[in-house]
Amino acid sequence: MLKRKLHNGRDDGLTPLESLNLSEISSFSDLVEAMGKTAFSGRQLGNAFQVLLEMWRAGDCTVVLTVSGAMTVAKQGRIICDMIDRGMIQVLVATGALIAHGLTEAIGLTHYYAPDNCNDRDLFLKGYNRIYDTLEMEANLDDVAALITDVLESSEPEDGIWSSSKLCRAIGKRLEVLNHGPGILRSALKKNIPVFIPAFTDSEVGLDCSIWAMRKALARSEFAHNGKGANPEHIFKAVPAFNPFFDLQEYARIIAKSDNLGIFTIGGGVPRNWAQQVAPYFDITCERLDIPLKKPRFQYGVRICPEPVHWGGLSGCTYSEGVSWGKFMSPEEDGRFAEVFADATLVLPLLMKAVFEKLDSAD
Repeated sequence: MLKRKLHNGRDDGLTPLESLNLSEISSFSDLVEAMGKTAFSGRQLGNAFQVLLEMWRAGDCTVVLTVSGAMTVAKQGRIICDMIDRGMIQVLVATGALIAHGLTEAIGLTHYYAPDNCNDRDLFLKGYNRIYDTLEMEANLDDVAALITDVLESSEPEDGIWSSSKLCRAIGKRLEVLNHGPGILRSALKKNIPVFIPAFTDSEVGLDCSIWAMRKALARSEFAHNGKGANPEHIFKAVPAFNPFFDLQEYARIIAKSDNLGIFTIGGGVPRNWAQQVAPYFDITCERLDIPLKKPRFQYGVRICPEPVHWGGLSGCTYSEGVSWGKFMSPEEDGRFAEVFADATLVLPLLMKAVFEKLDSAD
């Protein structure tokens, strides 16, 4: 029979946990740091805090923030603005929906609580679009469409072709003129950071651009307009001058100039995958075109997302899995990563308040 020799842990170099003593905590940074010495999601948050501090203290790190989900509807947009205003991120990759809903707030409009036990058909008839427990007014989106149309009518993109980053810059310029208040694209313009929307047509902003192109085609009488309206077979052939490869190549040029890379991911989805795939993009460019390029890898990564890994989707995959794709440095190569399996609306405000406090106290 196997006889065990019991160890005390400390002699084996194990790290002891510490009970959370709130009476000794006087700041958000103290709290999150202390949570890192506890267990479960609290420890995950504390680990994320340490990785973010190391990433931002590095000084020479290009930080890519990717955001999906309804974070602007959930009133987290000012946190993103603060990060941009502080110069903490150099690239933002987002869903088009997040940018569209952020625009409603940036031009002075409002989101509302969804009433308890509301009837979704009644909401539709009133023009109230429900996002879980929150309402986006259809009238808000009409105002966003008017803003987008105004920008498209009055701006000329470089090379005569739009990309998501070009359009986001143009919208940021218009927000600066309107001066209704803070907004993600306005902050991005001031700090000269690009905002990429890889799944551009999957958003109100993308649909607005397409409708603008169809309206222009109708105005030019390209499609017959009878009493019953334009023929769908014709009208849906009208497309705006838009090429997403401008985004891909602009992003690649930024990464090529970067010595160190970090990624901070809220949620997952297309923004995360699009941002991360830049490393394999460099790899296959080198191999297939026989061009010697420095092959980038993300050294730092923090992810806040409740998606479990076992569904197999990109939103839930671990950074370790990304190492196998050549997207990240391994821990043996000094890769530093943390993953928090939680709703970002719960932990992002706490985490970033702690980070801001800690970095400000060091200035």
